[in-house]
Amino acid sequence: MRLLSVFPLLLLLSATVQAAPVDPTLTRVLELSGVALLCEQTAPLLQRGMPANQQKRLDKTFAASALCDDLAKRLASELPKAQLEEALQLLDSPLAQQFTEAERGVAEAGGLADYRAQLSQRPPRAERVELVRRLDKAAHTTELATLLRYEVGKTQALLTLKARGETLSEKALGEQTAGQVAALRSSSASGVEAFMLYAYRQTPSAQLTEYAALYEQAPVHAVLEATVRQLPKVFAARRAQLK
Repeated sequence: MRLLSVFPLLLLLSATVQAAPVDPTLTRVLELSGVALLCEQTAPLLQRGMPANQQKRLDKTFAASALCDDLAKRLASELPKAQLEEALQLLDSPLAQQFTEAERGVAEAGGLADYRAQLSQRPPRAERVELVRRLDKAAHTTELATLLRYEVGKTQALLTLKARGETLSEKALGEQTAGQVAALRSSSASGVEAFMLYAYRQTPSAQLTEYAALYEQAPVHAVLEATVRQLPKVFAARRAQLK
């Protein structure tokens, strides 16, 4: 499930990261899973509503290439090469490509806003909703969308404090913003579900089941689980650069 397709709805490298080239296999896995697109969304989301002088800093500190390279190097330290190659084979399969094309078609054709408005009057079949939720869980789409929005909000809050001559430690910042997570998860889940239902509306349930099963396979699951673990560390390292 490619995250860039979802975000229109929602809307420093640390000392432990070595300056080694990023594994091209891992780079490709992050592209195909949509995680690279998450990196590309970070700076634009951070810049929203921020003063012009802050926007320039954010664009540099949270540049997509540096952000994803940092993440990739962290992932490489815990994911075996063989597992990455297996994940790449799954994510680059004809089935995965078919679903990616369906997601791209949403932006090209439009109609999603009208579809969302009609969902309460004409709800989809319960078994179809369950399939979409299974895919969402397997692909970590809502989880990653929530995580990105939360980390963006934390970063903006820190910058606002710094502009007033104040600051917070990373731990204190997390404690003060933790209450936002539930609302972010709820709105993210709603947007992701509507998007999937619309994007895959012409896809047979058998294929949707197969696609969910693809994301449930161990190699892909491991990449996404590791991404969820490492992404907050990437953001924390970047925030530490905002002197």
